[in-house]
This record gives sequence, structure tokens and C-alpha cells, in this order.
Amino acid sequence: MSQGFVPPPYPYDRLDKFRSLADKFAGGLVDLSIGTPCDPPAEAVVRALSSSDSERGYPPSIGSESLRLAAQAWMQRKFGVSVPTSRIAACIGSKEFVATTPQYLKLRSPSRDTVLFPAVSYPTYEMGAILAGCRAVAVPMTASGGIDTSKIAASDVARALMIWINSPNNPTGALEELASVAEWGRMNKVPVFSDECYVEFTWSRKPESVLQHGLDGVVALHSLSKRSNLAGVRVGFYAGDDEIVQYLKEVRKHVGMLVPGPAQAAAVVALNDDDHVAVQRETYRRRLELMAGVLSRWSGHEVSPPAGGFYLWFDARDGWAFAERLADCGGALVSPGDFYGAGGSQNVRVAVVQPDDRLAQVADRLKNK
Repeated sequence: MSQGFVPPPYPYDRLDKFRSLADKFAGGLVDLSIGTPCDPPAEAVVRALSSSDSERGYPPSIGSESLRLAAQAWMQRKFGVSVPTSRIAACIGSKEFVATTPQYLKLRSPSRDTVLFPAVSYPTYEMGAILAGCRAVAVPMTASGGIDTSKIAASDVARALMIWINSPNNPTGALEELASVAEWGRMNKVPVFSDECYVEFTWSRKPESVLQHGLDGVVALHSLSKRSNLAGVRVGFYAGDDEIVQYLKEVRKHVGMLVPGPAQAAAVVALNDDDHVAVQRETYRRRLELMAGVLSRWSGHEVSPPAGGFYLWFDARDGWAFAERLADCGGALVSPGDFYGAGGSQNVRVAVVQPDDRLAQVADRLKNK
């Protein structure tokens, strides 16, 4: 009997063998492997989560009017772009949207079977293609860390269902040339999906969205998980091309993709408040600078803060060997770079999400190692 699809090991589960190395340290393991926010959400957001009186009824799949208006207003403030609420819809965080959209688009365009994505990137872009029965084609990166559309074979362009970009990039922190990719997509009739969940943490230039370069042929994806420390609430939204958004709204309605009502109410408060994000930005900036210095001094590798995001990404020559050594010497768990594609096998990703006192513990442990 032939064997069907066998899910690969979940990347972060592969790190379990290093966890026990931290048992010898007071305070135990400091987990810097996953980008899970550890700082508290704004108090007003938590209050809204418990007081919306929306838990009994079915919430609208596209998102409540107040949520879509809040998303619209945020995009206007942040990017200076006006997006009609008819072109905005909610999703249950960004990961489920990344994982499921290729399947839905494949139903819409059966003659197209290829999902393009950055060669060094969040693993769900590739997994979403695989789960949809599509060809997953990794696109080489430019010297600056963006996606190099000139390296896409003409045969892959002809078969392309969609192309994913991620700016700031997870794991590298690189910023994409959004205008050029948007233009490439329109010229080649390939929908561009831009995952912008780290955009509030852009350091080397002003935050930028693909939507600033026109709405047609592009869809931007945003999340409150990182921006507002609401990863457990699972709220995101997508916006852009009218035809694509309308199609996805209808399909997702049939599937029952519904952000819970209380979560939507909390998201409205979070999107309408920029002050808590400013505080979080400075927190991550401080932690990036701290850990870049600590790891540079300890390891002898060049570790620099990124152009965007809250990850340190650097060449450690052997990502797995470095992760094991850091767990043994500092009781900290980090991600080997091959989680994000074969091109990252020498690298390491460090998520500076733990509270300051926990990062200080790692620094102290490494002083004499």
C-alpha cells in the first residue's frame, strides 16, 4: 500500500533535545527560539476582551464593522494609504491565512500549481503550498535580503499561483523592495501576498506596506500578535486587491473561519492605540542591542541588530552546533537557521522576546564561559 502524506516534524520540536542542558542553571531555560511575546498587553485591551458581551453569537467571518474600520484607520495612520473596508477582512491570526490560502487559490485557478516564496523564510509559506498539493518553489535572495524575482524561471512564472514576500523578514530582518515586487507581480499576472506582521518593528527606515504601491494584484497580511502582544488571542486581517479579497472572504465564510467576538473587540482597542506599540518598540530595540553585544562578545561572531523585526540573525558557521553550545553554556534555547530553509544552515535566529531580567540571566551566565 502506498503511503500518503506524512507531516514532517514540527521544526521547534526538534530542539527538545537541548532543553535539559539548561537544568543546571538557577532559573532554568531561557527560551529564545520562538517569537512568542512575553510582555503584557495593554490593560484596556484586556478589559475589552472580557467586557464586549459578544461571546454568545457567531461573529462575522469578514470581521465586525468596527474591526475593519479600526484596521482601515490604522493603515491610513501608519502608511498614508486609504483602503475601502470592502477590501479588508479578518483572519484568525496570520499563520492560518498563510497555511490555507494556497488551497483556496488553487480551487480558483486550477491551471496554476506553483507557490513562490523566499528561500530563507518562515517555514509555513512552504508548508501551505505542500498542504494544498502545490509545487513549493523557493526563490533566491538578493544581496540585501529581499526576494530576487530575476532568478525565477520563466516556466515557474507561468505556473505561479501566488508569490509570498515577508517584510521585515522572519528570520533575517531584511526589508523587501516592495514596489518592485508589486510591479513584477502585476506585469506577470502573479498575485503578490505580503506578510507584514513585523512592520511596526522596522528600524532602518519608515514602516512600509505593499499597499502603498497600489492595491491591485496585491494582498497585505497583518497581525496583532507581535504588535500588541496578543498571540494567544489570534487576530489578524488581510487587505488589498478587490477581486482576491472578495473571493477569499466568501470561501472563508463557507469554511467557518471566524475570529471570536471578544477577540475582535479587543483588537479594535489595540488597533486604535499606538502608544503601547511605541513602548514595545523601545523595549525590543533595547533587547536587540543588549543581546547583540552579549552574543558578539561571547561567541566571537559578528552579531548586529536587524533592519526590522525582533530577531538576531547571524552566521555561526554551524547553526545546530551553536544552538547546543549556547544551551550548554548559557541555558538559552535558540533556533538553528535551517528551520528557515537550506540557505540558512550556518545561521542562528535569536528571538529577544523574554523579559529583561531573563536576558540578563543569560548575559551573566555567559560572562565567564
